Amino acid sequence: MKFMSASLQFQGCSLAYEVRGAGPPVVLIQGAGVCGSGWAPQTERLCPAYTCLTFDNRGIGASQPAAGRLTISRMAADVLALMDGQRWESAHLVGHSMGGLIAMEVALTAPQRVRTLSLLCTFARGADATRVTPRIAWIGLRCRLGPRNWRRRAFMELVLPPGQPPGDLPALAERMSLLFGHDIADQPPVVMRQLAAMRHHDVTPRLKELAGIPTLVVSAQYDMIAPPAGSEAIAAGIPNSRYVQIPNAAHSAPGLQSDLINALLLEHLSGGARQK
Repeated sequence: MKFMSASLQFQGCSLAYEVRGAGPPVVLIQGAGVCGSGWAPQTERLCPAYTCLTFDNRGIGASQPAAGRLTISRMAADVLALMDGQRWESAHLVGHSMGGLIAMEVALTAPQRVRTLSLLCTFARGADATRVTPRIAWIGLRCRLGPRNWRRRAFMELVLPPGQPPGDLPALAERMSLLFGHDIADQPPVVMRQLAAMRHHDVTPRLKELAGIPTLVVSAQYDMIAPPAGSEAIAAGIPNSRYVQIPNAAHSAPGLQSDLINALLLEHLSGGARQK
C-alpha cells in the first residue's frame, strides 16, 4: 500500500500533504482549525480501496506560511495544485465544514476534475456558519478564557451533541486534540482568517451548476456550526443529490461517528462516480 508524506510549493506556501492507499484517488479537505490528521478515521477505512490525499490547509499545521490574503477560492486552487502534483486528472472530493465549501468551489471551477462530491456538516453560504448566536458567543468566550481544561470542555460543548461527552472527558479531549493536530484548548492563529474567508464566500446561486456531479450531503442533527437546514438547502440546490442526516450527532460526526460516515462514503464513492 502506497504511503508518502511530502510538501508542494504553491503560491508562496509549502503545502504539507500525505498520500496513502491504493485505488481511485480521493482528496479529503478539512475545515477551519483542523489539520489533515483529522481525516484519520476515514483514511483508515478508505485506504484499502482508495488512494487518499490529506493535507493541512495553508496557514495551519505544517502548511506555512499562509502567504497573503486567505480566500476560499485560493484554498480551492491549492486542492487543484495538489491534484496536479499527483498527476490526477480527476478525483473524488470529500469536505467537512469549511472543507465542504472549498470542495464545492473546486467543483464549480473545474467540474471535469471532480468524480463525486461528499459534503459533510457544511454550508453553501459561509456567513451562515460564522453567525454569532448568544449560545455560540458564550461557548466561544469560554473557549478562550480560563484554565486549559475549562477551554477544552467548552470546545467539546461546541462540537458534540447535547449531554455529551460520555465517559472520560480528558481522554476524549486528548483523542480530539490528536485528530485536530493541536490541543483543542488552543485555536491556531489562522482560524480567524479562515472564518473571514468563509464569511465572504457564497456558492448558493451556483449550486445547480453541480447537477452533473454525484453528490452526497450529510448533516448532523445537533450541529451548531453547520445546522441541518444549511445542508438541506445544498441538497435541494444540487439536482439528484442524496441527503442524509445523522441522528444524535453534531459537528464532530466524521471523527466520533466515523463508522456511519465511512459506510456512507464507501457506498457513495463506489456507486456514484462519473466515468472518467
